[in-house]
Amino acid sequence: MLAVLVFLARRLVLTIPVLLGVATLVFSLIHLIPGDPAQSILGEAAVPADVEALRHTLGLDRPLIVQYGGFLAGLVQGNLGTSLRTGEPVTSQIADRIPATFELALAAMVVAIAVAIPLGLAGAVWRGTIADHAAMTMALAGVSIPNFWLGPLLAIVFGVEFGWLPVSGRGGIEHLILPAISLGGALAAIVARLTRATVIEELREQYVTAARSRGASRRRAVLGHAFRNSLIPIVTVVGLQFGAVLTGAVITETIFSWPGIGRLLVQSIGFRDYPMVQGCILFIAVTYVGVNLATDLLYGVLDPRIRYR
Repeated sequence: MLAVLVFLARRLVLTIPVLLGVATLVFSLIHLIPGDPAQSILGEAAVPADVEALRHTLGLDRPLIVQYGGFLAGLVQGNLGTSLRTGEPVTSQIADRIPATFELALAAMVVAIAVAIPLGLAGAVWRGTIADHAAMTMALAGVSIPNFWLGPLLAIVFGVEFGWLPVSGRGGIEHLILPAISLGGALAAIVARLTRATVIEELREQYVTAARSRGASRRRAVLGHAFRNSLIPIVTVVGLQFGAVLTGAVITETIFSWPGIGRLLVQSIGFRDYPMVQGCILFIAVTYVGVNLATDLLYGVLDPRIRYR
């Protein structure tokens, strides 16, 4: 337990410069985007004097170094500022959107794993057969089709043409199906190909042959031995791809009008809402770091031989 706590403390300390770098980069880039938030709020027909007055009220007329210092000071206190568009705290608005984003991300992960593991195992067990070629063809298609194309296609076919599923908004599970498939398709393809490769490699090991010689069934040799020892690379990729799922949710949430962090980010960029954009991206960065840390901790559960240092 002490080793785990020391490992956690060390990793948390190492995340500080990472998050500081992300915060600095986001602050710099968002202020380089053309456009004036005050002008966006008041409209193109606004009087220049009113625009300047609003810029002064919002603190946008201060030097960038002063704005950056205020941003970091608020960040240390857990204060991400106030939305320029709504006047509400950024933290509360992000908190309101977190459940929707995690609901979609977890659903996409479930879809990806439920599809990928059977495909990968089928390709490994029946390597070189029609089943293997079919499984890997599906995986290749999943990798090749971007979610900004797959999402509208699913919406047109299953929402517009057949009318089976809703194509926008958040409600029951029927609202979650199309966004989850769109977001989880690429991840399913990646995990399927990795599962196939790692299981094939493990099936060649002597311990699998020894298990079969002791009377273990083919199913037990594959699932209980080969697949179990393939979990670490699979878990690594799934954990790392969770951050990609959150990033991909920006597009998917926009396509399906899903009220999550991604859609909030896109809307905030359109309104030049600097504090909200910074808060959304920082949230994604912190989540990504947290998932990577959880993945490292999970290694010890999957393989007791691993020690934390």
